[in-house]
Amino acid sequence: MVTQEFEQRTRELIDSLKAICAAYGLGNDGNEFKIITQVFLYKFLNDKFAFEAKKIRPDLAKADKWEQAIASLSDEELGKLHRKMGPDTARLKPEHFISHLWNRQTAPEFAKLFDDTLRDIAITNNDIFAVKTDGGAKITLFDRVSEFITDPSKRDAFCRALINKLGDFSFERIFTQKYDFYAALFEYLIKDYNKDSGGKYAEYYTPHAVAKIMAAILVPEAVRGKIKNVSCYDPSAGSGTLLMNIAHAIGEQRCTIYSQDISQKSSSLLRLNLILNNLVHSIPNIIQGNTVLHPYHRQGKALRKFDYIVSNPPFKMDFSDFRNELDAKEHKERFFVGVPNIPKQAVDKMAIYQLFLQHIIHSLKPGGKAAVVVPTGFIAAQSGIDKGIRQHLVDNKMLAGVVSMPSNIFATTGTNVSILFIDAANKEGVVLIDASSLGTKVKDGKNQKVLLAGAEEDYIIATFNSKEMVEDFSAVVSYDEIVAKNYSLNAGQYFEVKIEYTDLTPAQFSARIQGFTDKLSPLFKESARLEKEIKKQLVGLQYE
Repeated sequence: MVTQEFEQRTRELIDSLKAICAAYGLGNDGNEFKIITQVFLYKFLNDKFAFEAKKIRPDLAKADKWEQAIASLSDEELGKLHRKMGPDTARLKPEHFISHLWNRQTAPEFAKLFDDTLRDIAITNNDIFAVKTDGGAKITLFDRVSEFITDPSKRDAFCRALINKLGDFSFERIFTQKYDFYAALFEYLIKDYNKDSGGKYAEYYTPHAVAKIMAAILVPEAVRGKIKNVSCYDPSAGSGTLLMNIAHAIGEQRCTIYSQDISQKSSSLLRLNLILNNLVHSIPNIIQGNTVLHPYHRQGKALRKFDYIVSNPPFKMDFSDFRNELDAKEHKERFFVGVPNIPKQAVDKMAIYQLFLQHIIHSLKPGGKAAVVVPTGFIAAQSGIDKGIRQHLVDNKMLAGVVSMPSNIFATTGTNVSILFIDAANKEGVVLIDASSLGTKVKDGKNQKVLLAGAEEDYIIATFNSKEMVEDFSAVVSYDEIVAKNYSLNAGQYFEVKIEYTDLTPAQFSARIQGFTDKLSPLFKESARLEKEIKKQLVGLQYE
């Protein structure tokens, strides 16, 4: 009940912040998501600080107003409190608290005070919460949000409206909740800001079914709780849905996350996702930048290798402006099959997923595992870079299998998708699953999408992990069989074609034939009658 109550109140808070933005002309504005996510994060960090402070000093929990109790501490006592706090908690000073701002909302230039407070929190905690670009610049936690209001005369009122919504309730009672709770809240928080923008760097939200299947196959139940000190990487992380699922499966404190994404918005959303999910220790590894052209994560001069890689990379994109830079000696080892040529037409449909996929294979540690969303056309293409990548995986025996998903599993694209599982430890028995017939069609706005039921997701996972052969659903094949089928990973090509035979006596055979003849004879007579009738009618037709 507590969880449901807080989830409802949190949703109401998010809705009320959006309503304030709309009232000040920022509804659907490009900056709205920054205001909503940053104000929500300020609230979250404020309440997390209170939760941790009261755990360390129970006397604060007994005080009528914990903020006043902390304000009465000496500098030495406050410093000691900060030092005892975990690395996931922002270090706040009394003048940073929501209650401090709430009490001063009638002061002149309140918007400036509001912005200065958030900026001071960001600067004070920059080492922990800043995201970096591939050029080394740090993107701080908070902007000056009031400055997104064009008319300066309205900024004080805007910030008063915001601060008045933040004190209605506290998150303190829900910090013991786990991943599923925060995943639902995060999805609700960003649902209006993480859609296909239709631009060059269109972002696609990865459905939960896909994320769950990837994590459950990479980290089966049998090994959960036994893996530790591993690295997880997504070179096109978006808001981090895939990384959160794999981290949750391994254990948030048992792994370190690394990511890179060209989108500034995605990097900000991923930072928020990490903070909500107790993964603050990985924020320094969140990089905003072009993975294909400038891969950031390195060990010495060489690119870093990872234990687990998950990714839903963009499939097609115009990268003609830097294509030739990629086709250079320094990138030959990484793009071992090749770089797509620039087409004479439709340059916006260049297959950039082929570059991401090669980058992922190159970035795996020996014995590492990866799960990558690819267009289903990749698994059976007869030539070109697609086939070359499959050939590399099969000839080097580093393939776990493929799951072909139902059409429209992504509401924003009609492209059929499959999940490619890479595992260098799997030397025999590649699992190929055709799950295209599963799921239920539903309307999602103007689009139609297919939802998998929980039981269907579990069925796919159990079949894959147990390497079970199921008629017209899954096949378990050897690497040699895949070579014999021209490296096709299409499950349907390996399903057994069955011809049913029935034993008949001569008398039964004659009876069957006579039955067919008896049925056909009246049909032939009717056909002849209709032929005569049609000819007769044609003769009777006259020109008028």
